[in-house]
Amino acid sequence: MDPTLTRRLLAEFLGTALLVAVVVGSGIAAQELSPTDVGLQLLQNSTATVLGLTVLILLFGPVSGAHFNPVVTLAEWFLVRRSPGGITLPVVAGYVLAQVVGAVCGSLLANAMFEVPTRIATNHRASTGHLLAEVVATAVLVALIFALVRTGRGALAAPTVGAYIGAAYWFTSSTSFANPAVTVGRIFSDTFAGIAPASAPAFIAMQLIGLGVGLALTLVLYPDVAVTADEAVLPHPH
Repeated sequence: MDPTLTRRLLAEFLGTALLVAVVVGSGIAAQELSPTDVGLQLLQNSTATVLGLTVLILLFGPVSGAHFNPVVTLAEWFLVRRSPGGITLPVVAGYVLAQVVGAVCGSLLANAMFEVPTRIATNHRASTGHLLAEVVATAVLVALIFALVRTGRGALAAPTVGAYIGAAYWFTSSTSFANPAVTVGRIFSDTFAGIAPASAPAFIAMQLIGLGVGLALTLVLYPDVAVTADEAVLPHPH
């Protein structure tokens, strides 16, 4: 395997694992620190996620682009699929596999750090409102990332994406998973941050619909986005 691709896949694995460890770990901590106050739990969880995601994008972005999300990887492939030197389907498959495996490992790591038994989540979330929220959260995330890249503001991706996810924790009823890999990872934590397996397929389906909506918005607003789309989320080797 190309050494550059190996580093990129490792960065995606580690970045996604640490992202899920931040989400699940801060969820466990919030549940322990504020057991009777769900609003405070959400504040603690969202604050940790904003800060953690920002740092992880800065750490791994120059290596792999810091996708940490199959939706972002698929969006990049779709936008540059006709461009020479863009991300290829085999690389997309490698990224997605690294992200999903990393997400599961991140959940297991968070459980281990807090000495919480790894159990399948029982938190059912797939209401109509939650599913609509996942479409909205994912669509805006995709449009935001590629708008930043197309307008030469990729350097702002870390704080901007972090800020958006933090806001979406609060303005979406689903708390903005917006990420199929993270959704799978959170199945393995029966805590405040978990999602029951029965809810996960519907969440992922809505995230993929959100991907389509986000791509449509991006192409309408920035018809020439393919010129720079392969630099998402941050510029990185290809």
